[in-house]
Parts: sequence; structure tokens; C-alpha cells
Amino acid sequence: MNEIIKEIEAAQLKEGVGGFEVGDTVKVYGKIKEGNRERIQVFEGTVLKIQGGSNRETFTVRKVSNGVGVEKTWPMHSPNVEKVEVVRKGKVRRAKLNYLRDRIGKKAKVKELVK
Repeated sequence: MNEIIKEIEAAQLKEGVGGFEVGDTVKVYGKIKEGNRERIQVFEGTVLKIQGGSNRETFTVRKVSNGVGVEKTWPMHSPNVEKVEVVRKGKVRRAKLNYLRDRIGKKAKVKELVK
């Protein structure tokens, strides 16, 4: 049974997904369906965490909108995610940036990775 599940999950994976890490600032182009129309909405923020594996892999993006913190968790291989564009690379030493939730203003910034 395990082999059958692995084959089904492998068929659902998208090619070329990823290319970003925790701490990066990304733009997520998500499809939104309103009635019979479909449009693309951009959600830009910092990647707090990446978890899971295979086709269950998800990533959480946080932004501050009008002084209120907003977080969205996106499935990595979802057909509703058009593309993920990296705006800037972040320099972090943690796998999950939960501490950013308690911070506001300049304290909530992640340093940019300069190579």
C-alpha cells in the first residue's frame, strides 16, 4: 500500500518549486476565485517556516498590514500557488522564526544576506 501512495504523491508534485529558504522575503502569487472569475493576488512577506515533505510540504509567510500581523500558510505544490518570487535573501540561524511574531517595527526585520 505504501508504494501506491508514493506513486500518487509523486504525480502531484510541481516542478521547479522552492528556491527560497526561511528568512527570505518572497512574493507569493496566489489564485483567488470570486464567483466565476479568477484573478491573481500577490502576498509579500517573510518566510517564517517550511515544514512537511513530499506533496504535503507547506510554508508560512508573515507580513504586517495596517499595523496588524497577517500570516498565511501555503501548500508548496498547490495549483492555487501560481509562483513564488524571492525579493531578498535573509540571513537567519533558525529553522523556524516564531520569535518574529512578538516583534514590531525595525526589530521584526531580518538582515539581508550579502554574498
